[in-house]
Amino acid sequence: MIKKWITCDREILSGKPIIKGTRISVALILQCMASGMTVEDILKEYPTLKKESVLAALAFAAQQMDGEEVRILEKV
Repeated sequence: MIKKWITCDREILSGKPIIKGTRISVALILQCMASGMTVEDILKEYPTLKKESVLAALAFAAQQMDGEEVRILEKV
């Protein structure tokens, strides 16, 4: 599912992971979700996206974090 929707191209956004056929990055989708937007909100804001592409972006991000060391941020 991920490979169908997510790609990296050095010529687009300096090679950041994007939704195929767009200039919409996985990071932008994550930022939208983090700000409280729902999948439906994102689809309204970016009508070129499909629900499956947003879910693929989330799956891609989860896959990237799998097995990574997680650091708890502490107050300084």
